[in-house]
Amino acid sequence: MGWPDEGMPRDIRAYHRRTKHAAHRYALGPAFLDWTSQPNPFRRFDGARTVPLPLSPGHPTPPFRDLARLDGVAAEPLSAAAVGLFLELALGISAWKSVDGAQWAVRNNPSSGNLHPTEGYVILPPLDGIGDGPALYHYAPADHALEERCRLDRFPTLPAGGFVVGLSSVAWREAWKYGERAFRYCQHDVGHAVGALSYAAACLGWRVTVQPRPGDAAVGRVLGLDRADAWHRHEQEHPDLLAVVAPEPVEAVALGGLSGDWAGTANRLSEDHDPWPAVDLAARYSYKTDNPPLTADDTAVSAPDLPAADTPAATVIRRRRSAVRMDGHTPLDRSAFFRILSATLPDRSLIPWSGFPWPPRLALFLFVHRVTGVEPGLYALIRDPASLDRLRPACDPSFLWQPVEGCPLPLFLLRAETVERNASQLSCLQAIAGKGAFSLGMVADFDRTLRDEGDWAYRRLFWEAGLVGQVLYVEATAAGASGTGLGCFFDDGVHDLLGLTAETQNTMVWQSLYHFTVGTALEDGRVLTLPAYPPDR
Repeated sequence: MGWPDEGMPRDIRAYHRRTKHAAHRYALGPAFLDWTSQPNPFRRFDGARTVPLPLSPGHPTPPFRDLARLDGVAAEPLSAAAVGLFLELALGISAWKSVDGAQWAVRNNPSSGNLHPTEGYVILPPLDGIGDGPALYHYAPADHALEERCRLDRFPTLPAGGFVVGLSSVAWREAWKYGERAFRYCQHDVGHAVGALSYAAACLGWRVTVQPRPGDAAVGRVLGLDRADAWHRHEQEHPDLLAVVAPEPVEAVALGGLSGDWAGTANRLSEDHDPWPAVDLAARYSYKTDNPPLTADDTAVSAPDLPAADTPAATVIRRRRSAVRMDGHTPLDRSAFFRILSATLPDRSLIPWSGFPWPPRLALFLFVHRVTGVEPGLYALIRDPASLDRLRPACDPSFLWQPVEGCPLPLFLLRAETVERNASQLSCLQAIAGKGAFSLGMVADFDRTLRDEGDWAYRRLFWEAGLVGQVLYVEATAAGASGTGLGCFFDDGVHDLLGLTAETQNTMVWQSLYHFTVGTALEDGRVLTLPAYPPDR
């Protein structure tokens, strides 16, 4: 690709600025949805050996309250059944929905618009019921099966019981609906997938550790994304990351130099495409090299041990849904509120944060509507203690910064008032942001992160936001509530509300990256829920 055309963004900051929503101007997207070109949400590799995976709906898993710390959870041996449960809980289908002749899948890893740009791969050793040699497989969630992409000459050196997971993104799936903002949403979904993988692994006593070193070229080579048979024009799979799954955290593994015999050709996802060059440029500007990034050992954060549900963890994972409407009156209990927020703190001893190798760079600004014992108002949860001395003076000088009484978290009341209208207006006028128990915006230490880690870190900031979102989803479900990620919000409107007025002057020191809402969902009785997989599977 040559230099961008006139008017196209010329660096990743310009892309971010260009793709902001505002009340008077939304980021550029399609004028209408061309349903004839809607992308297939399921990647398949024609000609690859297909291995159906076992389904284990009755397999016991730890109580959700023990999941983060793996208290007393013995690691299960690596087997076809264990791999099947892991991939089902992480990236598999949880249900099918049907209404008026339309049918769609709901997956355990959520996605913007249910479009699912994220693809999953595994590198496994020889396993009975899967393969007699080491191989790279693509996971096909619709059939809960593995597709053997490459029979490897050797298996990488890993701890006993370990294997590799890879993630990639098909940006076209998001761009079809969301246009230029799609690159942001793809990165959110990677973060959600990392969280889903981490929780699924914990159900088996395993740990997921994202590998910080491999760059895009290395990840692409390992997953075969640099091959002509891996994708079609305008449907490129962008390499995201590799992670090691093992009974214990694995900090660094050499994964280069793998080779073998390849098979399979990627299916075409759409017959027609609309080009979105700004999305392609964003991928180019945030290209990651193999240079080791900053690691997460610069900030120690400890999350309090608060009570949680004793529901089996797999039950919680399979129950997770994205709410469409909130009832607008049911309050959330104060103890559940604190527990949900506590789980978002980047405590490196807890899942999923033990496997995310970058330092925390997001603060959460909360719109509290209906939490028993907590005054309605605007609040801040500080996840990076080192940021407080810079964030506080950057915000509205009238903010109170008053610690919440009886709260074991770094949670501060900024302003006591009704904020339901503010929440809805800033989330692109979506009522769901004001009708729940609380909603929030995730604000990144943006300029500092890109200066310290390079422009590729734009992606990992969104991964962190998606990971926070996955924690909120799962914790809300465990508490008997529901959640929904909101990618549509008025970026600079959020900055104005918080008093970050310099953000509207293109300084971009702090930037809002993702919104989320938690509350009691209203179910649509017209929508029929069907089983995820046929009973004879």
